[in-house]
Amino acid sequence: MHKLDRYIGTTVFFAILAVLGIITALSLLFAFIDELGDLEGAYGTVEALRYVALTAPRRMYEMLPMAAMIGCLIGLGTLASHSELTVMRASGVSIGRIVWAVMKPMLVLMLAGLLVGEYVAPHTESLAQGTRSLAQGLGEAQTAKRGVWHREGDEYIHINAVQPGGKLFGVTRYRFDAERKLQASSFAKRAIHQDGYWLLEDVKETRFLGESAEVVTREQERWAVELSPDLLATVSAQPDALSITGLWSYIGYLGEQGLNNGSYRLAFWTKVLQPLVTAALVMLAISFVFGPLRSVTLGQRVFTGVVVGFVFRIAQDLLGPSSLVFGFPPLLAVLGPAALCALVGAILLRRAG
Repeated sequence: MHKLDRYIGTTVFFAILAVLGIITALSLLFAFIDELGDLEGAYGTVEALRYVALTAPRRMYEMLPMAAMIGCLIGLGTLASHSELTVMRASGVSIGRIVWAVMKPMLVLMLAGLLVGEYVAPHTESLAQGTRSLAQGLGEAQTAKRGVWHREGDEYIHINAVQPGGKLFGVTRYRFDAERKLQASSFAKRAIHQDGYWLLEDVKETRFLGESAEVVTREQERWAVELSPDLLATVSAQPDALSITGLWSYIGYLGEQGLNNGSYRLAFWTKVLQPLVTAALVMLAISFVFGPLRSVTLGQRVFTGVVVGFVFRIAQDLLGPSSLVFGFPPLLAVLGPAALCALVGAILLRRAG
């Protein structure tokens, strides 16, 4: 029985890896084509290739649930096409035993996905964004196309690029009074994190004094702010590119500042529940092989897996923003489609048994 479990698990495992490699490669190709429209300054083709390559861990992590479903359909479907599943069932092997044989390698993939999403993807994504921003010369002036906005107290901050190691480029600050009137604005080309504060370099500040304005330039300025390098790395990245721990800490920080943290809570639950979502899709794929797709061709199984996977992704993409707009819990938006897939899979497997 152990050899049988190993045979089923190995077949499905390598099928999932093959599918993951193919769809990640396609995602990288489309991303590179999209980047060709942003070539400017020192950001050329080689830099675009480097940027896209650095985003590969995040893309693999995001594609894992769909790859698991399609790979499971292909792996088990191949066994079904060769009548191996029929022989196993005739020999007394239960569907539950086959499901467990498939789930064992899936546990390894889920663990690997969590490790990549927690430790690898956030670092490479931050490096990719910072490198692209620097190559495009975004340390010279504020840009609306790149960068990140942040608010702390009565100060609104825009940062063009964040580099790992506590380096910022293109820091613009707007300071308002209690009546929301602009008191001063400043731009610093660089900022380096020291012991508990930021050292701004090449600072140009404009102070608004009633009907007049005063411009002051300084080579350096000490900037005391609660934003640490780790927190800024969180701020500069999109919520879906952050680690679970980074999301949790930033959710708390936004709550303390009285700011909306809905999109980060949604990303947090999406990442935390990704293993359950993957398991639900795999359960649905197994039920298809023993049910509606038992005697169809491999191409039909792949097509079905792609369609179901995209429908599931679209449902998640619609429910997630809807939870922010209509105010229902993000947890429900993430669990809803997964629970439906698991329910359908359980019903089909029960009928097949």
